[in-house]
Amino acid sequence: MLTVTKGQSSRGTLMFDEAAESGDAVRRQLSENVDQIARIGARLRDRPPVAAVTVGRGSSDHAAVFAKYLLETRQGVLTSPSGLSVTSLYKSSLRLDNTLCIAVSQSGKSPDLVSAVKGMRQSGAFVVALVNAEDSPLAENADETIPLRAGPEISVAATKSYITALSTIAQLIAHWGQEQQLLQEIEKLPDQLNTAWELDWSAASDAFASETSMFVLGRGLGYGLAREAALKFKETCSLHAEAYSAAEVLHGPAALIAEGFPILAFMQNDETSRSTSDTLLSLAARGANVFTAGLSGPLVTELPTLKAHPVLQPILMAQSFYKMVNTTALARGRDPDRPPNLAKITETV
Repeated sequence: MLTVTKGQSSRGTLMFDEAAESGDAVRRQLSENVDQIARIGARLRDRPPVAAVTVGRGSSDHAAVFAKYLLETRQGVLTSPSGLSVTSLYKSSLRLDNTLCIAVSQSGKSPDLVSAVKGMRQSGAFVVALVNAEDSPLAENADETIPLRAGPEISVAATKSYITALSTIAQLIAHWGQEQQLLQEIEKLPDQLNTAWELDWSAASDAFASETSMFVLGRGLGYGLAREAALKFKETCSLHAEAYSAAEVLHGPAALIAEGFPILAFMQNDETSRSTSDTLLSLAARGANVFTAGLSGPLVTELPTLKAHPVLQPILMAQSFYKMVNTTALARGRDPDRPPNLAKITETV
């Protein structure tokens, strides 16, 4: 545990330094991956899958949630996360002809993930691996590997590998659908990420420094980010945080709302924004202390965000969040690079 005094800079952690590199990492992607992603996109247009499955653990699984919403809303392809134990422990095979498998991983080493991908490929799936370690077992068992190009990530808390996974997914979907406007907006992402890193979210870090439990909310394209943020609060801050859809929170969890209960919410400017706004204002009216990225109003504390394409807003919000949660961890006397009981590479079977 670190000893941290009030006002101490959040710089000096690996998490801070690595997250700050996200803009440069995405710039490398746009320079070095474009031909390969365009080719895979063309293959998916020529032989469109009837369904898709995603494979990932932790932050990579949260990136896969983003992929699910993009695949379903922009390509109409039903997408489901895979239960990795189905192949690794139950030894069951799936019928996956004409199915797309998107596997996401920083290390590409976890045995259950590799086993699942190998089994899916043998069962007929077209496997695309999004992985930072290009020479990993995951890459060896995929039909196509798209390097995340995040560079070395040493801190246990994944940051730039998550950002680059989201960026890769957005690029793949945009090339698949030949969405020229989205492709043009993605070109702006590296500079926007650098700007998002400088936004002041200290109101949230100050408030969360003394909390013991909270909710993180999002919906649609922002739901994966809500799950990622809740995980980061747990692992870097030892703060109990639960992620919910902004719709699901009203189906039971809202019973826990009491005066001052902290909520962090992400809201991108798309078809989900009106209902999400209604939910957040309702929770604030019940006494919740609501901090929002993407919503302004008299009952909530607005965190600054950038105007951007709705697909890219969760990526930019993630960048601002990482800086804030690193600061929160230090304010709580925690070392975000070395959470208790955790390791950078987790090899489950």
